Amino acid sequence: MSSPQRVHVTHTFTSDPATVFEKLSEHENLGPVFGAKITRVKDGDTSRNGVGSTRSLKIGPLPAFHETTTVWEPHTLIEYTISKGSPLKGHWGRQILTPTTDGGTQLDYTIGFDMAVPGAAVAVGKVLQAAISKGLPKLTP
Repeated sequence: MSSPQRVHVTHTFTSDPATVFEKLSEHENLGPVFGAKITRVKDGDTSRNGVGSTRSLKIGPLPAFHETTTVWEPHTLIEYTISKGSPLKGHWGRQILTPTTDGGTQLDYTIGFDMAVPGAAVAVGKVLQAAISKGLPKLTP
């Protein structure tokens, strides 16, 4: 997946990958991570949070937008894309979970996107980077 702007955050959780995965894949748990109001729009095709599941995010005064899960591999990988209502172009997110030697989980989280307005993607990227870095510790699995 290619997009000009990238946000990359890593975070180590003390919980095992299965626990972290369940917490990350449950849309309603992500509000504190993104500083957003999140509501479920649709369950996944074969499981509640799996491929096809969609959430609505409302951040401050900005219009709400939808993100849809595109890859859901239990305990290891979640990928999603914006599917409706955002000025971000080509947006995608990838969360890779890896077990640590002490029984915890290393999260490697990358987001890619672009915007039509020159320079805007860099500014949005900095805000996203800071918000996610600050928000992930609030997701206590």
